[in-house]
Amino acid sequence: MKKILLLLFIMAVSLQHSLFAQEEGVKTTDEKVEEVKGQVDGINETLLEMKSTLDALKKIKLSGYIQAQFQSAQIDGTKSFAGGDFSSTLHNRFLLRRGRLKVNYDNDLTQYVVQIDITQGGLATKDAYVSVKEPWLKAFSLTGGIFDRPFGFEISYSSSSRETPERTRLFQTLFPGERDLGAKVEFVGTDGLLSFLNVKAGLFTGNGIGPETDNAKDFIGRAGFQLPFADQNFEIDGGVSAYVGKVRLDDGKKQYKLDNISTVGVDSTTRYINRNYIGLDAQIYYDLPVNGGFSLRGEYITGKQPGTSGSSSAYKVTGGDVYTRSFSGYYINYIQNIGLQNQFVLKYDVYDPNKEVSGSQIGAAGVSSKFGAADIKYSTLGLGWVYHWDSNVKFVFYYDMVKNETVASTATGSLVPFKADLKDNVLTVRVQYKF
Repeated sequence: MKKILLLLFIMAVSLQHSLFAQEEGVKTTDEKVEEVKGQVDGINETLLEMKSTLDALKKIKLSGYIQAQFQSAQIDGTKSFAGGDFSSTLHNRFLLRRGRLKVNYDNDLTQYVVQIDITQGGLATKDAYVSVKEPWLKAFSLTGGIFDRPFGFEISYSSSSRETPERTRLFQTLFPGERDLGAKVEFVGTDGLLSFLNVKAGLFTGNGIGPETDNAKDFIGRAGFQLPFADQNFEIDGGVSAYVGKVRLDDGKKQYKLDNISTVGVDSTTRYINRNYIGLDAQIYYDLPVNGGFSLRGEYITGKQPGTSGSSSAYKVTGGDVYTRSFSGYYINYIQNIGLQNQFVLKYDVYDPNKEVSGSQIGAAGVSSKFGAADIKYSTLGLGWVYHWDSNVKFVFYYDMVKNETVASTATGSLVPFKADLKDNVLTVRVQYKF
């Protein structure tokens, strides 16, 4: 009997211990479940934070390009619009022409844009602006800061996409640096007939990126159109542009109106001198069945330009006498695609800083001595080949053939070199990487 009772006692103790162990196991599992649940909740919170961060990062667009090139001119010290003048001891050079890095934070209706340029000359600001679009039609926008002047086609056509190494002499003279400080309103049609229309106009300092120097503001605007004919693989775009601005004449300085070959009008009473342009531009795109697509582009600009005795650029008027000239200029640019990787480029441009005087009259007897090198007409014929290595890299081979008007045989002083055509042709070999 004792053995049976002992056995029953041992079994009871064992059963109690087993039940206690099971209870302890259930409790341990619950704790583990709670622990895992806490970890999952923590991961979900982290993922939500990461999603918020990724959504913000998706709005940031980073782009840029580098243009490294070698150039060869005809003589040392060539004055050139193909990337700037050569040093007096050089006729060939390596150049980091552009090194752009652009950040664009696009929040659908608002944009923040900053672009810098890094070259062997240092660091420079190219773009810095904010743009806000209205939320209803999403057709109107307001932009303020430093950005491209809304005039013509060539200014806003990116240097990374352009088939020629540089913009024309005309645009480099009238709009050096392409950008200005100011504000603009833009309309881009989205529906019906208005979808073919785009208008942009604004007020600017007129000094480029530099600080303001007077109270006058310059108006710049363009009304453009796009007419695509998809069935014919054809499109024609174009626009009309206007520039209405002023240049301040400092106290005690004179304005010389170079609008007559025999006399020069002088005005020292006017505080602000008009600076007015009108421009027309057109672009034709067509896809040839055999040879591939081609584009034909052209612009014409004419107007009144205040400058100095030695330059027809308004941006060099700094405290001296002002020389006002009636100018005109144009370019025609033909690009023919050959296959998927090659392009042939032909471009011809003319810039006449003073339509009222010809080269043979500059420096001639009986003609005012106020006419000089800044009044000489230039034409440039450019031939080029573009090879697209891949989606990021392209090579550009381009030759500028520049011709200037020749002045009178009786010209003296600084005009003597212009009695013949200057040796200022330039060969450019460039490699560009864009991302």
